[in-house]
Amino acid sequence: MEFDFRTLQASDRYRLLTSFVVPRPIALVTTRALSGHDNAAPMSFFNVFAQEPPILILGIQGRSGGVEKDTTANLRRTGEFVVNMVDAGIADRMIICGTSLAPEVDELKLAGLTAIPALQVDAARVAESPCAMECRVEQIIDYPGRAIVLGRVVQMHVRDDCLDAAGRYVLPEVYQPLARLHADNYIIPDRQFQLKKSAEMLAAEAEFLAGLPK
Repeated sequence: MEFDFRTLQASDRYRLLTSFVVPRPIALVTTRALSGHDNAAPMSFFNVFAQEPPILILGIQGRSGGVEKDTTANLRRTGEFVVNMVDAGIADRMIICGTSLAPEVDELKLAGLTAIPALQVDAARVAESPCAMECRVEQIIDYPGRAIVLGRVVQMHVRDDCLDAAGRYVLPEVYQPLARLHADNYIIPDRQFQLKKSAEMLAAEAEFLAGLPK
């Protein structure tokens, strides 16, 4: 089947994109509200963009009528946020944080999650999260009804049991982040396998790279 995105309704584009670009990791984004309390909201339009500079990217859709979500308003004002990764242990509480509620509601308290002050930004991180990344806003790209946020990671917190003894490599049997499929369907990476280049392909690659300017 063919789909011309120039003529498709936005709802159909959303359905197709979010059904086939999967799985998408969940960022439970925490910000500081204007009144000083914690705000938390999950985002599945999220990924790592680069390591140098260390950039994460969020796609935040506004509410109907063009009203910005609390997360967008907060990070515009403060220029700071925290991305808390979600695993099965906090999945149910993440869904609570995804409920559309009044701006004065503290979603972390509502969900029974523990707020810990971040080290470098004015936003809380979630104690129960296996990994949290403190970010400063690098750039916001605005589209009608949506903001694309690029955040520079300035501090990363990783639960000790998620890494090997040297603190270098992640343990996939321990760190199993939740990811979204389509609609209300989610998945965890409990079946992993390796794919490696053949010796022939490695040799061809080495030859090509050796010929590039130093």
